[in-house]
Amino acid sequence: MGTLSFLARRFVAGETLEEGIDAVRTLNVGGVMATLDVLGENVSNEREVEAAAASYIELLRAIGRAKIQSNVSLKLTQMGLDIGEDYCLGVMRRIVAEAMQHNNFVRIDMEGSAYTERTLHLFQELYSKFPNGVGIVLQSYLHRSEEDARKMALLRAPVRVCKGAYKEPTSIAYQDMDDIRRSYRSMVEVLLKGGSHVGIATHDERLLRWVVEWTGKENVPRSQFEFQMLYGLRRKRARELASQGYAVRSYVPFGTHWLPYFVRRLRERKENIFFVLKSLVTD
Repeated sequence: MGTLSFLARRFVAGETLEEGIDAVRTLNVGGVMATLDVLGENVSNEREVEAAAASYIELLRAIGRAKIQSNVSLKLTQMGLDIGEDYCLGVMRRIVAEAMQHNNFVRIDMEGSAYTERTLHLFQELYSKFPNGVGIVLQSYLHRSEEDARKMALLRAPVRVCKGAYKEPTSIAYQDMDDIRRSYRSMVEVLLKGGSHVGIATHDERLLRWVVEWTGKENVPRSQFEFQMLYGLRRKRARELASQGYAVRSYVPFGTHWLPYFVRRLRERKENIFFVLKSLVTD
């Protein structure tokens, strides 16, 4: 794994495409699907954007060749959002069209709040053309997200619901975990009742148990949702859910830009440090 640190090696699949594919193969053997993420964000010039787009097109082709169970996740700032929305949209159309050729799927990650509105606008443009090829992420700690969930439910758009990994001010984001969990549950209910396919992206045991209980009580088909966890975290729990017949997907990052990814995960929210340390000794 080259220069990957000991800690990063646990949570980043590697620096190369081959290492990413191999990590997914191992997950698939354990009944867990994946979404592969080529690490990188906030690209500032078109040359870097084109290189990032080419890496995703090659990744989609490699997934097809390897016949592994994985889709892909990416960030719009990696695809030129800071350069211009129209430019980014053109790049994304190429990538999603490639995914569709391979019967695959592109998940647009949500970034910091400065990008939320633009990300949702661009997603809806793509979704109108590729309704089976692209999905979005909503973060339950943002005050706006319950309303965004209602809008996505009306579209029956595929949504990954997460708590949120960026540090945001109290004016726009809940800081108390009880509020974040309440928002999370509300969003999941709205989306599932609206017919969206929902990615339950959390390591929070309270939320995991609530989803199992609530979907069972409401007779929500298991095909309508899946549990999603970060690579290297709660591996035993992921396998347990998969063995119980739930769809489970691991978010698998790889690439040379692993240091900013790893540092941000630890810096932004203190609970990430707790999960990292706990997982090293219990999972």
